[in-house]
Amino acid sequence: MGNFLIRHAQSCIAALGKLCRHPIGSVLTIAVIGIALALPAGLSVVVRNGEAIAGNWETARDFSVYLKPGVSLASAEKLRDELAQTAGIAKVELISADTALSQFQATPTYDAVLAVLDDNPLPHTLVLRPEEAATTEAMTAIADELTERADVDLVQLDTEWVARLNAILDVARRSIWIAAVLLVGAVIVIVGNTIRLDIQHQRAEIEVAKLLGATDAFVRRPFLYTGFWYGLVGSLIALAVLALSLLLLSDPVARLSALYGGGFQPLGLDRDGAFTVLGGGLLAGLGGAWSAVARHLADIQPTV
Repeated sequence: MGNFLIRHAQSCIAALGKLCRHPIGSVLTIAVIGIALALPAGLSVVVRNGEAIAGNWETARDFSVYLKPGVSLASAEKLRDELAQTAGIAKVELISADTALSQFQATPTYDAVLAVLDDNPLPHTLVLRPEEAATTEAMTAIADELTERADVDLVQLDTEWVARLNAILDVARRSIWIAAVLLVGAVIVIVGNTIRLDIQHQRAEIEVAKLLGATDAFVRRPFLYTGFWYGLVGSLIALAVLALSLLLLSDPVARLSALYGGGFQPLGLDRDGAFTVLGGGLLAGLGGAWSAVARHLADIQPTV
């Protein structure tokens, strides 16, 4: 067992040394692998941030009920108490016309406009916050019932864009899986073609080794470790590219979020995602090497 492990360690180090002796070709191949692996990982981070944004907005699905002018404050309070008992409604807040007017007057932009008005033109408003488990269909049904009331002037419900965002995210998730499969397949082809060229370049050495009694497993081992190093280093390059991209985008995203009055912090690649990139790169590297060796090594037989 010790001799077996020593031989594997020698093959692993020899494969790394071979890559270092051909830096230009190795760097180009590894760079292509890194970019191919970084693309689906980057798209995954984008979708993850989109899910976080959609989740934050879905928890604030408040909708407003504007009562008709002339509805008394007592009637508004009665309706508030009724809606507070409605299934699917977690909280109901009443904003009276006087309170709304005071809020507008505190804003210099509207102060001059409100000064020329003799009466308060603002209606009483109810702000409804649905329960977290409430569906879009349930909220729409409540809004339709309120719209039919004689004392309600307008119900403002903005949930369709949230549903559209979730649908877009679903399409993006499926697209990421398709892109990941295609790009990992491309990595397998790249590594396999590189290993094939190495096998053809060392054809004479392989024939001599087989003539001296080397088994296919012994001959195959260095090429598999070459694919291992391609996959490992390519995965690390992909993670580095992704980390640098997120670092460059963090400040612009934070400024954009601040302009919209939010404190959203962009999410990076989590631990599971990092392990997925590493695992995918290693499997693609080993898979490409194995496919090339299995296809071309059997054709090389020593001639006496």
